[in-house]
Amino acid sequence: MSQMRHLAGEVEKIAVEAGIGARRAQRRGKFWNATHLVLGFPAAVLAAVSGAAGLASPDARVPAAVLALLAAGFSAGAAFLRAEARQLANLRRRYAWQDVEVRARLALAREAYMTEEALYDALSRLLELRRAVPSSAIVLSELPAPPAQTEPLQSG
Repeated sequence: MSQMRHLAGEVEKIAVEAGIGARRAQRRGKFWNATHLVLGFPAAVLAAVSGAAGLASPDARVPAAVLALLAAGFSAGAAFLRAEARQLANLRRRYAWQDVEVRARLALAREAYMTEEALYDALSRLLELRRAVPSSAIVLSELPAPPAQTEPLQSG
């Protein structure tokens, strides 16, 4: 009976850890989604306004150029941070952690009907699932990188 309590305690620890991991991934995903919107939307609006201002009159060249530079800065920031990719990565991590948590809770619910061997096998599967949760770095490395600028060829 003591071994069953210990195994159930380990399953409970995994469930708690998974719940925390899912909430963290959700918060990070929300942050990166907001970052993507904060950088992307102004870039699009400023680009449109600068084009319209530049075409409106010759006197609007300087304000149009300033707006175009601002739009370019927002676009470059969005590309550099890869906020959309980071948001998707955290969404994947959240779903993976939620899967671990649900499976751990199911194992705990069935604990009273399980043998020690069956609970040990369930714990082993949970540990494998926990190891399979992708880290942010791994998920980001799987995504395509933004196009890199190439340096001009040196002659001579």
